[in-house]
Parts: sequence; structure tokens; C-alpha cells
Amino acid sequence: RERRARFVGKNGACNVAHKNIREQGRFLQDVFTTLVDLKWPHTLLIFTMSFLCSWLLFGMVWWLIAFAHGDLDHSTRLQRDPAEGAAGSAAAFVPCVTSIHSFTSAFLFSIEVQVTIGFGGRMVTEECPAAILVLIVQNIVGLVINAIMLGCIFMKTSQAHRRAETLIFSKHAVIALREGRLCFMLRVGDLRKSMIISATIRMQVVKKTASLEGEVVPLNQIDIQMENPVGGNSIFLVSPLIIYHVIDKNSPLYDISPMNLHHHEDLEIIVILEGVVETTGITTQARTSYLADEILWGQRFVPIVAEEDGRYSVDYSKFGNTVKVPTPSCTARQLEEDKSIM
Repeated sequence: RERRARFVGKNGACNVAHKNIREQGRFLQDVFTTLVDLKWPHTLLIFTMSFLCSWLLFGMVWWLIAFAHGDLDHSTRLQRDPAEGAAGSAAAFVPCVTSIHSFTSAFLFSIEVQVTIGFGGRMVTEECPAAILVLIVQNIVGLVINAIMLGCIFMKTSQAHRRAETLIFSKHAVIALREGRLCFMLRVGDLRKSMIISATIRMQVVKKTASLEGEVVPLNQIDIQMENPVGGNSIFLVSPLIIYHVIDKNSPLYDISPMNLHHHEDLEIIVILEGVVETTGITTQARTSYLADEILWGQRFVPIVAEEDGRYSVDYSKFGNTVKVPTPSCTARQLEEDKSIM
């Protein structure tokens, strides 16, 4: 049988494609999140175009103000007849913005206003109240664009999934005896010294199921109880931990044996680790999944924590290493029935 596609990849990416979305306008109602979710080339393109378009728009406004006030004609006349300007007849003329002779100079002035460069060659005079109003509006618009785009860039560079890159899971999961019971086990670790605060871990089984009424659920998500050395779902991830799930009568793995394990092509176990990043206070989530052929029966993870020179040392080169251990080749149901008979 052909193995079905993963629901969650080993790197935590969800293998789900959203198609035929008719209400596309909902994405525009949350523009900031939409910008953050875009890929970097699209974000940088929007970042550049937002500034260029605002500079061009206000450059056109400044050119229209100068044109309406006659600044362009007066500048042309002075250039053609400088003696007239020296005679004093043109000296009394006060332009709205000094040194604007063309659209290019208006565009340069627009850039100077919005980014507060101020080279000193062009300035707004008291002659035109409309020019003063445009100056105020452009400064406000420029501040809004700066706030949105810089906030977007900051959020993209500090997204929570970046921290999840240093949260690692073992490549394989194992099933072996622990305290006389069959357990599904995996190892999780954190490569950074900065901790994940209030870290919790949970596990789900995703498989195709059918109800009594004949309804087929292609991706039925079933929560299963996880246990760890400190008890409950909260973990203190200062060193790698082995998280395990006891396969009991409430477990979806209750009737799975090593003989039929690899015949469950539709079986996928998802592990989700959540917590708050200590350095940034941002909530992060790391995910992985295990298919049937990534579950090793009758093996156990090797120890990787040792005490050296008064401190504990973790050898990550053995993080996913396992060793074979004696394990019954039967289901958890059969193991419990044999114990009850004995």
C-alpha cells in the first residue's frame, strides 16, 4: 500500500493547502498580519514601493502647488532674464517652496520632507498655507509608513518559529517496556542555554476513521496522554528529556503489535511542544510527527547526560541513538491479558 502524505512534516510544517477561498477580502482586514506572513521578497518589494509611491505622490502634490502659485514660471523668467531679477521687480516674489523648478526638484523635496534629510536648498515659506498643510500631512503619513513597515520587518525577524529551530526531536520514536508496561517514547531537547518557560508538550494521533453512521473523517485528531519525568504535561527542558505515552486501554496504540505496526500506513503521531521564549517573551511552538515506519519496536534511547567536573554534560551526538532491549512481540492488550491470567 502507498503511504499517505504527512499531515505534519518532520520540520513542523503543516502539509495542508488551502484552495478555493472565496472571501479573500478577509486578509485585507488584517493587513499587518498579512504583511508579516508574506515571503521576504514580497515584503521587501512592498516596503520599497510604499516609500517610492508616497514620495512620488507628494512630489506631484508639491509640483502642483508650485505650478498653481506660479513658482515654475517665475523661476523660468528669472533664468531667462537675470537682469530683471537684479533690478528688483522680481525680488518681491515669494514662492511657496524655494528652489523648485521642475518635477524632479519637487520629487527631491518630497524625499527631504519625508525622511527629514533637509539639505537646506529647499524650504517651505509662509506664502502658502496649503503648502504648510501638505508638509504636516506628509510628515504624518511618513511616520505611519515607517511604523508599519519597520514593525513588520521586526516581527518577521523575531517570529516565534525561528526559536523552534533549536528545539529538536529524535528522528525515530521507540516502543519498549517501562515499569512493566509498553510505552511509546521519544526524546526532545533544546540546543540553546536560554530556556523555554512554561513549556508544555502534547501528542495527537491523526488517522482516517469512520463513525457508526458511516461518516468518514480523513484526518481525525485524537489527543493521547503524555507522561514525562516531572509529571503532567509541563516540562523543565534544561536538558534533553524522554517523553513517553503509556499504551493502555485508552490508547489508540492498544492493539498494535510489531507484526502489524508497519501495516498502519494511515497512522501518524504528532508531537507539539509549546512555551514562552525566555529572552523575548514570545510564545513559540515546535512540531514533529512520526509515521509507522519511524517507530522502532523493542528499542530504547541511550543515555546522553553525564556528570563531568562538577557539572552535567550533554552529548548531542548520541541524541537519536537507540539500543535493542527485550520487549514482548505482542499488543498491549495481549500483554495485560497475560498479566491478568498470571
